Amino acid sequence: MNLEAIQSALREQKLDGWLFYDHHHRDPIAYRILGLSESMHVTRRWYYLVPAEGEPRKLVHRVEQGRLDTLPGDKGLYSSWQELEEGLQRMLAGYDRIAMQYSPRNAIMYVSMVDAGTIEVLREYRKIIVSSANLVSQFEAVLTEAQIETHYKAQRAIDEILAEGFREIGRRLRTANGGSRQTVTEYDMVMWLQEAMRRAGLEWENGPNVSVNQNSSDSHYEPTAATSRNIRDGDFLLVDIWARCTVANSCWYDITWTGVIGREPSEREHQIFQTVREARDATVDLVRQAFSQGQQIAGWQADDAAREVIRKAGLAEYFTHRTGHNIATELHGNGAHLDNLETHDERLILPHTCFSVEPGIYLSEFGVRSELNMMTWPGRAETTGQVQTDLVRI
Repeated sequence: MNLEAIQSALREQKLDGWLFYDHHHRDPIAYRILGLSESMHVTRRWYYLVPAEGEPRKLVHRVEQGRLDTLPGDKGLYSSWQELEEGLQRMLAGYDRIAMQYSPRNAIMYVSMVDAGTIEVLREYRKIIVSSANLVSQFEAVLTEAQIETHYKAQRAIDEILAEGFREIGRRLRTANGGSRQTVTEYDMVMWLQEAMRRAGLEWENGPNVSVNQNSSDSHYEPTAATSRNIRDGDFLLVDIWARCTVANSCWYDITWTGVIGREPSEREHQIFQTVREARDATVDLVRQAFSQGQQIAGWQADDAAREVIRKAGLAEYFTHRTGHNIATELHGNGAHLDNLETHDERLILPHTCFSVEPGIYLSEFGVRSELNMMTWPGRAETTGQVQTDLVRI
């Protein structure tokens, strides 16, 4: 835990303190920010207050009174629920505006970890509970220079693997070896991409996603050996691929490209891709402008830029997800998401953070998503990796 940095952030946001609370590992954010072991055995409620000024304070159950001993601050003990409430009231005396992992109306559910009953108790003590969402972004999503370098290392490998994957599909579908043609399925190419990532020293969760035709309209399609389709000449193809370096605390890289196989794109495919590309670029341009001018920008504003382009094209009903997500040591990190659809994300896009920009239009016959990543610094923001400008021809 970086106590000095947390207290500085609290003073900047004019907060009296940040109250961490957990029971049975309900709040993994608290463990990461405080530097507590996520494997620690916890069966009783604990509370940890970091004030904007002064020493932190602890409140723990007597049967687990050593759980927060790795953290600085005075320790209070309780056994009964009455003693807990009295101890909590004493701990918070003199502190009125308190941040917690809470979101009004559950608007930003990614940080909404505190139960309603706890909030009720604190409000009975006349405490003003403020969402810790922007604090969490600062301590969970802001990347070090070393982490940023891992993103670019993964980017270089993935860009090369994806380009070679497109060539591999073409090789398998072209006539060779005395006229024989290989059959290739979506799942075959998932396995090929996984093996290529493994050789490159990368790791990933599930995926990647290789989908053709109607399957590309399912934004979270997962081909399997039993259900995947053959890839053929004339198909429309989408590949969504993500990975990170196999070192601790590395940052992910996550992209999606689309193309056509053995033919030129139809007018409709070209129109849809062009609309998605323009929506993507509208968000990229807005973020770049905000950072170059030193202006704050929230996730919902970046989402609106892409959504407006698609709305003007008369295709808003086919854009069914947020424009992007934070990327950090988790693929979907705890920084600002580019979202004014699924949530109204008021978190600010901070310097030294990474996120995807990935608008999509999903028709019944095919879907287009164009996903790239952005990295920010004070005064500038840039895209990372290759940027798709036209449908791939395979």
